[in-house]
Amino acid sequence: MDYKTRRTRVMEAMPQGSLALFFSGKAPVRSLDEAYPFSVNRNFYYLTGLDREAMTLALIKNGDHVQSVLFIEPFDPLQARWVGGRMKPEEAQQQADVDAVYPKDEMLDFIHRQMKLNRGNRRMSVGLDLAKESWEEPDDAAHQFAGHIRQHYPSVDLVNLHAALAQLRMIKDEDELNLMRQAQEATITAVKVMMRHCAPGINETELEGVFDFALMKQGVREHAFPTICASGANATILHYSRNNELIEDGDLVLCDLGGAIGHYCADITRTYPANGRFTQRQKQIYDIVLEGQRRVIAAIRPGRTLRQLNQVLVDFYGEQLAAIGLLEQGMTVRDYYFHSVSHHLGLDIHDVNIANLPLAAGMVITVEPGLYLEAEGIGIRIEDDILVSETGAVNLSEKLPHTTEEIETFMNKGE
Repeated sequence: MDYKTRRTRVMEAMPQGSLALFFSGKAPVRSLDEAYPFSVNRNFYYLTGLDREAMTLALIKNGDHVQSVLFIEPFDPLQARWVGGRMKPEEAQQQADVDAVYPKDEMLDFIHRQMKLNRGNRRMSVGLDLAKESWEEPDDAAHQFAGHIRQHYPSVDLVNLHAALAQLRMIKDEDELNLMRQAQEATITAVKVMMRHCAPGINETELEGVFDFALMKQGVREHAFPTICASGANATILHYSRNNELIEDGDLVLCDLGGAIGHYCADITRTYPANGRFTQRQKQIYDIVLEGQRRVIAAIRPGRTLRQLNQVLVDFYGEQLAAIGLLEQGMTVRDYYFHSVSHHLGLDIHDVNIANLPLAAGMVITVEPGLYLEAEGIGIRIEDDILVSETGAVNLSEKLPHTTEEIETFMNKGE
């Protein structure tokens, strides 16, 4: 990974002499001395490749050069004997390709020196990732530090670098695509094992466990998100999470899942019959969803937006659902399809994006049409991960069975 180039590019949004800070984060406390699992801030990881707690990256823009300084907690030999050691300075410097590494407790003095160096020359700017999903979300380290800057350096301009980072992350380089392809391959292999294991009378929990084991058998421990394993009417719940009910004969099983490698995600959904055979009604609805997916994938090209892709699906569904009598008595497409067809994919499962920004080569998106007939206990979603190319679309998960015929053949021990 070319972390140095990424850091230079994100600082293009900042004026000369400015400073930017990125924080790796820290696992929140669950109870007493127990913490939740640590999940690194993805923007920090994108700029450093470091997956460790309590680190801060400082970037200083001087002419054409962007100086990079990392602040880390000191190595503790005793801690190393308990839980494994913190990263040593020389290890961090080599892995992240930064100019210098200092103890974390020297960070505030370092920042103050940068402020003094620029005093009287120009108005100082400090860049931070200040994105929030909602105002109720607790302040992270970046927002807390923004408060520190406002209190102690009121004349400093704060710059939100989230959009600049999002634009960089939306276009995947070849190193990123290689990791995403590896995550795809591991997930595809595990889904095939899962499909072959499926049978009436087993629990959704067991089927989820088969997927987990099949991933781990390949050396993959990271999930892109919590697995959805929904049978029967449970599949009409978009983000079903219990995964603990008995799978009945005649049920469809909807599995939305993905492994991750180096935090780069796969996100695949397949819907298949527990007993290996679709009913005629199930096949009818499945074929509409599959054709809708084909049409959306065919419409993908640079310059299109996700909103336009979703409209392709909605228009097609309108024709098909009317033809089979599902749009009578005031019913609309929205009653059977209530999400969007695509989202960006990368270091996050719903990856960073800029609303309505046209697609460009190097972006990776999902295409996941679904239909949910609650009254009939039928929920069907088909999801593949698509690389946008200069000429159209490349399906990264095409090796999994797609059609009803392919699924039935595979589940009944064919290939």
